[in-house]
Amino acid sequence: MFVEIITGLGVAMGISVGALLTKEMAGTELSGVAQSGAVVGGALMALPASAVMQRFGRRPGLVLCYLVGALGGLAVLASAILDSAPLLFAGFFVFGAGNTGKLQARYAAVDLALPERRGRQLSMVVWATTIGAVIGPNLTGPLGSILPGVPTLGAPFAFAALSFLIGAVLVFLLLRPDPLLLAARPVGVAFGEADVLPPPPAEGPRLKDAWRAILASPGARLGIAATSVGHLVMVAVMAMTPLHIGQTHSDADTLRIVGFVISAHIAGMYGLSPVIGWLTDRLGRRAVVLGGVGLLVGACAIAGTAGHGTVQLTIALILLGLGWSCTMVAGSTLVTESVPAHVKARAQGLSDMSTGLTGAAAGLVSGLVVALSGYPVLNLLAAMATLPLLALALRPVPRTA
Repeated sequence: MFVEIITGLGVAMGISVGALLTKEMAGTELSGVAQSGAVVGGALMALPASAVMQRFGRRPGLVLCYLVGALGGLAVLASAILDSAPLLFAGFFVFGAGNTGKLQARYAAVDLALPERRGRQLSMVVWATTIGAVIGPNLTGPLGSILPGVPTLGAPFAFAALSFLIGAVLVFLLLRPDPLLLAARPVGVAFGEADVLPPPPAEGPRLKDAWRAILASPGARLGIAATSVGHLVMVAVMAMTPLHIGQTHSDADTLRIVGFVISAHIAGMYGLSPVIGWLTDRLGRRAVVLGGVGLLVGACAIAGTAGHGTVQLTIALILLGLGWSCTMVAGSTLVTESVPAHVKARAQGLSDMSTGLTGAAAGLVSGLVVALSGYPVLNLLAAMATLPLLALALRPVPRTA
């Protein structure tokens, strides 16, 4: 859990100042490209990381993710010093690997957990992630002025890279024995550090089989729509809020205000997730998805009419985080329970891919919308993006949804 806190600091600092640094170096029109690049880079990093883990266990795969993420942080830092926009975008693409490590670490928490305790074990990792993610944005202000000769908006990435390096060292030294290798060990066979996992089966469910199962299930379709649309709205508004705040403040003041606002937003995303999970089981998945849509639309309305009022923007970002949590928790539950077991993992992968791609697209387009039409119009369009999800959620679905 300590590693999750440390690496959470790095991810959160990158999220907080990424759009601001990109705007300063490449212009408002491209201010969302950096975040999108980090999302896409993180998604692609999952392929080699999972391959390493499948063969050699969790530890080398997690170390790989954190080391690559640290390299990306250093590249972003160098781009700020050299004023190189191409290096900036390349650095953010690589920086996303750090978040891939954080996501993969959640699975490590349940490799050895008893079936009746897996949810609680996983929730502890989520809470640990939240601690680092909430604290991280508030550190960008003071850290921005620590390194002499380094631009204020670039300095936090030095510390983000350091957090990933510390995470890699701690995982390498302390994650022993490797939980994935230990879980895969045959009963009665002693564990050795040289053990490796058996190769995966040559045959397995294909992606098109998972797509067919999803298309055949109203619950699965609603689940993927919920996670994708909720993530799209959240990323679009969240990514451009720091830029909107920075229009009327100095870099130092912007980092301080953005740190507070983004911390409140992240608390909204994760702070009440256990409650939202309980509501998903108690009220039903579709009811929570509809509640999430209401929260997202309300957040867009408040943010779009906030002007530069910090209090109103903070309220909007908290509601935005809560709406995202509703659509993510209920949507992911729907996908998991609405497809046959033999294609479940593939379907979950497709859902995550869809969610990541919509988030990347939102980050890319949001900067262009703000440049052409302003922050209020972005919020209007983001609210309108929930209409297809609303229509799908209001359609009859199986009783389990």
